[in-house]
Amino acid sequence: MYFCKQKLNKTILDFNDDIENCLTVLNEGGIILYPTDTIWGIGCDATNADAVKKIFSLKKRSETKSMIILMADERDVLKYVAQPDLRVFDFLKTVKKPTTIIYDGAIGLAENLINNDGTIAIRIVHENFCKHLIKRFRKPIVSTSANISGDTAPQFFNDINKQIKDGVNYIVNHRQDDNTAQQPSSIIKWNKDGTQTIIRS
Repeated sequence: MYFCKQKLNKTILDFNDDIENCLTVLNEGGIILYPTDTIWGIGCDATNADAVKKIFSLKKRSETKSMIILMADERDVLKYVAQPDLRVFDFLKTVKKPTTIIYDGAIGLAENLINNDGTIAIRIVHENFCKHLIKRFRKPIVSTSANISGDTAPQFFNDINKQIKDGVNYIVNHRQDDNTAQQPSSIIKWNKDGTQTIIRS
């Protein structure tokens, strides 16, 4: 019993240390490697264009290709999307798989994250680490798969390319040993008339 309690306390300490270290890096415009509600991701402050540029560079990804933004709750969406259709929140309550929504009217985000048509891809997360980190940071965080552009997105931490690991400012320890199979999120474009276009199921 003592061993289990000691292990639990260490887990809590590691979790909190990861959060604090991530906050330091994010606030300094750095990039992190972290577990999301889907696969491992590379992240940064979604309002910092210079930080976003670092991710494009590390992934060798064209800046014309959009990336996903993670937010903690509906209020975040209301802050960074101009007049979203509120029906989207009822829809999200019906889905079981992590689902990214493409919204019209992105505001307050780094310009190199917003598509030419003004859309932005946002996912409200329920995973404990991500949600806690975003709430503490008080700003949305970029989430893009932890791979060089064109390579297969790694499902597990040990599958991540060394070049990616060496290129970030902080690697989260939490869930590095988690071998639960994960898949990228569904992606749905929310149209102005309230209909949905499935981009990735």
